[in-house]
Amino acid sequence: MALDPRLHAYRPDIADAGLEGLVEANRFVAGEVRQVVAPLAGVYAEPRSDAQCTSQVLMGERVKVFEDREGWAWGQLLQDGYVGYVPSDALAARLSEPTHRVAVLSSYLYTAPAIKTQPAIAVYLNSRVTVTEIDGDFAQLCDGRFVWSRHLRLLGDTADDPTSIAERFEHVPYLWGGKSQAGVDCSGLVQVSYEAAGRECPRDSDMMQQNLGEPLLINDLSGLERGDLVFWKGHVGIMLDAERIIHANGYHMTTVIEPLREAVKRIGAMFGQITGLRRP
Repeated sequence: MALDPRLHAYRPDIADAGLEGLVEANRFVAGEVRQVVAPLAGVYAEPRSDAQCTSQVLMGERVKVFEDREGWAWGQLLQDGYVGYVPSDALAARLSEPTHRVAVLSSYLYTAPAIKTQPAIAVYLNSRVTVTEIDGDFAQLCDGRFVWSRHLRLLGDTADDPTSIAERFEHVPYLWGGKSQAGVDCSGLVQVSYEAAGRECPRDSDMMQQNLGEPLLINDLSGLERGDLVFWKGHVGIMLDAERIIHANGYHMTTVIEPLREAVKRIGAMFGQITGLRRP
């Protein structure tokens, strides 16, 4: 059985106990669930701050940790199953049950219910928080901090259209592994947009091409609709209508809206032609 190391936690020295009998490892551990308490943290390919950042986790997400060593927790994200190394100080063993999510691209946490309070710490779309009280414009969280209440939505209260969420990210800078207004990559843009709409979405573009929606057999790029996904090898974008696409990309180093045919011509010259089309 071929397992994807991006989605299955195993190394030669240690592995998820759930994989015993499927992989070889010196020891198998059940793991301990921890919660992200940092506003945003990287998920790294190796336990080093200069290693490749393959994804990110947001406040309130949970991670099953199999090893915590020298400041790095190796584990699996419960939201999308991604495996990697997260800074240990971004996680807490004490779990709170989130009640709300951040429903705008970014907001701020304050130490008091006043907008002039410092320090103000940014939190991002889809972050999960536990509200204990709402009083006027501010919601108080279980950690004692405050957030603008109209920037929150109850968990389960989601957007209707992932594409409308993606449009908000226009001009957000491109960042490999990014999943927030501070920086986003192509598949991160799709994932956060789907999650804001209450829909599960894998992390990487090849996973999306295999799992999201139904394949489209369109030869001349006519007949595409809003929300259709366009894939190249290692890249994905979302159609805004029959002609325009929104995608975070390393050519512009930002999230742009442009005619699909222009993107096809440019990307094709550098990396190859479209590998698939999907309608969610």
